[in-house]
Amino acid sequence: MNSTQGHNLIIKFLNKEANRRELEELDDWLSDQNNITIFNNLVRIHYLTTSCMADYDLHKAKESIKQKVKSNKRKSRLHTYTKISIAASILLVIGLIFGGRYFQKDTESISNKIVIGSDKAVLTLENGDQVALEKGKSFQKGTIRSNGEQIVYGIHGRTDDEGDVLYNYLTIPRGGQFYLQLSDGTKVWLNAETKLKYPVTFYEGQTREVELVYGEAYFEVTPSTQNKGSDFSVISNDQKISVLGTEFNVSAYKDDDAIVTTLVGGRIALEKGNSRKTLRPNQQSRILKNMDQIEVVDIDASQAISWVNGVFIFDGESLDEIMKVLSRWYDIDVIFESAQRKDFNFTGILERTKSFDDILALIGVASQGEVKFEVKNKTVHIK
Repeated sequence: MNSTQGHNLIIKFLNKEANRRELEELDDWLSDQNNITIFNNLVRIHYLTTSCMADYDLHKAKESIKQKVKSNKRKSRLHTYTKISIAASILLVIGLIFGGRYFQKDTESISNKIVIGSDKAVLTLENGDQVALEKGKSFQKGTIRSNGEQIVYGIHGRTDDEGDVLYNYLTIPRGGQFYLQLSDGTKVWLNAETKLKYPVTFYEGQTREVELVYGEAYFEVTPSTQNKGSDFSVISNDQKISVLGTEFNVSAYKDDDAIVTTLVGGRIALEKGNSRKTLRPNQQSRILKNMDQIEVVDIDASQAISWVNGVFIFDGESLDEIMKVLSRWYDIDVIFESAQRKDFNFTGILERTKSFDDILALIGVASQGEVKFEVKNKTVHIK
């Protein structure tokens, strides 16, 4: 089981949605000490969201999984969940009960104006034609198939005598996300405000290369052994990532100061100018734009890919950074009327399926009323 699947199981566990089989899988996954660290960190962040850290016991949270597995073997799932442990009962406290505390009247109808992000994209074909992809609309051309929520290219390798390489673009607007499977079987999750350029099919025996024009994408790359030795590379703003078969996340938004690459599993090599670094799992590189220096730090990779699993994880991020993330998903504009509010730090796990007013309500509660919001149409004013 890879780290993404483990992350999903933790989220299900915390939200009391895991069945017996998933609990057993999570218990096995936690036999690895490295995975326990990931689990502990996610639960700690989740618990901080409820402001009850003083009574929390990380060891007790892990032990509760084993107890639930044993209990599930003897009892029904419904009965077992009535005896859920302290860690599993740590649910994200965001709701309209807080809504009236910190919002002005302009936010009362916010849900009708600001919508939650959804699966949508624009496909640009090799001849320049554009196709809108969204739920409820299917598309098919040759080996390309889309049900409106994902797009899959039929697995096919080209030989050198089949003509020029043909490229497609997949553009994700603000307020969108999309899943793509390339012709070599590589899986790509594209975040809001992202554009990816890729071949319709790859040449056999040659490097499989795609370009992240801008935005954020998570890759699960098929190994070179399944592609006649062909390596895989991702180009983004003059940064080149070379991989052999791995899972990693690249964030290269136009309004960010750095390109951030996070390795989840496998091995990747990065190049920028004359600089070159190799990343190990749970390492992250940062390259400031217009510079060649590559900085590498150790991190919990599960946080960087949380968006793939349907949640935002913030661990002490500034409100300025948080609003950048939220603005892309909810397609909003943000104005800080007080520069001091940009430095407010927030820790919590927020579901991407929550309404925007719920998200603002939680941030307002966490700030103890110091941060106030006024929403006019799709612009959020922070005071």
